[in-house]
Amino acid sequence: MLKFNGKSVLSGVAIGKIYIFKKQEYTLVRKTVADAEAEVVRFHDACEKAKAQLKKLYEKTKEEVGEDHAVIFEAHQMMLDDLDYVEAIEAMIRDEKVNAEYAVTMTGNSFADTFANMEDDYFKARSADVLDITKRVVNVLAGIKEAGIDSDEPVIIVADDLTPSETVQMDKSKILAFVTRFGSQNSHTAILARSMNLPSLINTDIELLDEFDGKLAVVDSFHDTLIVNPDEATLKEAEADLKRWRDELSALNELIGLDNVTTDGRKVNIYANIGSVEDVEKVLKNDAHGIGLFRSEFVYLESQDYPSEEAQFEAYKAVVEGMGGKKVIIRTLDIGADKQADYFHLDHEENPAMGLRAIRICLERMEVFKTQLRAIYRASAFGKCSIMFPMIISVWEIKKIKEIVEVVKEELIAEGHAIGEVELGIMIETPAAVMMSDELAKEVEFFSIGTNDLTQYTLAIDRQNECINRFYDSHHPAVLKMIQMTIDNGHKNGIWVGICGELASDLSLTETFMDMGIDELSVSPTYVLPLRKKVREI
Repeated sequence: MLKFNGKSVLSGVAIGKIYIFKKQEYTLVRKTVADAEAEVVRFHDACEKAKAQLKKLYEKTKEEVGEDHAVIFEAHQMMLDDLDYVEAIEAMIRDEKVNAEYAVTMTGNSFADTFANMEDDYFKARSADVLDITKRVVNVLAGIKEAGIDSDEPVIIVADDLTPSETVQMDKSKILAFVTRFGSQNSHTAILARSMNLPSLINTDIELLDEFDGKLAVVDSFHDTLIVNPDEATLKEAEADLKRWRDELSALNELIGLDNVTTDGRKVNIYANIGSVEDVEKVLKNDAHGIGLFRSEFVYLESQDYPSEEAQFEAYKAVVEGMGGKKVIIRTLDIGADKQADYFHLDHEENPAMGLRAIRICLERMEVFKTQLRAIYRASAFGKCSIMFPMIISVWEIKKIKEIVEVVKEELIAEGHAIGEVELGIMIETPAAVMMSDELAKEVEFFSIGTNDLTQYTLAIDRQNECINRFYDSHHPAVLKMIQMTIDNGHKNGIWVGICGELASDLSLTETFMDMGIDELSVSPTYVLPLRKKVREI
């Protein structure tokens, strides 16, 4: 039995087999092969495996966000049957007697360059597709696992760290818990783990050894431990803890249907944060009164290319319809910083958290922004929909956004599309936005405070840098004063104010927020009922 220590992201217990998730990098080497025909066979076998992977991705994406969003994976399968591409690779293997990895990479790069140099934007975009399928085939040839989970049963994911895009591509039904060697309690991956209600540990002192793969383990994030190969007594105790934890969660169901009201009659809206269409089921199951944050960037992170208006419309419509008339607040894309989509081709930045991200990308890449707004406004005809814009720091940004919104609305109406009444709000995530909140409140209908970034920017501490975790204090008086100032200025100007950052689920601050006069708290779906319980006890 081996015991490792870490830091809890979400308290709970999990028992299952370990799945070692390694990020494998492939270094291309040109090799001379003795049997070129055998190498051609290797290439064709890899293509068939790649097509099988793409078929699974197609089915998964189609089920979760619709066929329009999944069609890219179908196109990639067809590209692997393209004779020009396939025959060029075969010819290189035979003529130059080189290994398949080298032939696929060189040919793929050549085809991608050809597309990239074309004038037509559609064909330029195909360059990224060629590189993507080329990388997939090379990974198969090199024996590199996909980002997903190659297991027939739910497992405990053990990794160095996980990016949001890696996490979002995993089959959630196959995950019992997350354990990482690095990472921060304030990272987006930690946020995702909490939203999935999975026991999770970070900063765990375990090595990613192949010998651990498939071993039985216990994640006890109540006590910040991972136990590999538990003895009989330890396993029996863990099973009892797991049952007790599940019973506690089950008891919260008695709060379903009750109001979010304190003993002295103060009310607060409790909404849920989501990242995908499939999360709506969790929102309804946990009886949230609405969705306070739909992280629309995950529609982009799950895609291999810019999602079309139709694909986005289907995703937003599914969420709005699924909520049955309850409010859905969609945040426009917040790509950048730790959430990267390769096809955006963002330049490397020394400090991406303060760089080109969120609304700044939208205002720089107007067509991307307008496509998303069109999709949201079309979806607004099917339910109660609001939009909020992230990383706002100035009044001119809001005025510019409102100009674009009016153009989009006029275009949609002229085209015969129905649109609903849409409430516009902004996220308060920077000290600049707090200090300007009196003026900003005159331009919008609500504020939603993003406490993760607000804390980071107020304290001048990178929230993902585990080396300085002890200096990161989300309860810092300066942060709380910023929240109070935002609430006061919002109310002075007649708008409602909510919190959608991680502090909303910090039960030690719930009474403080109620005393401040907060109107709404938006949390991961699994935190809705614990938060309601806390509110009703105040």
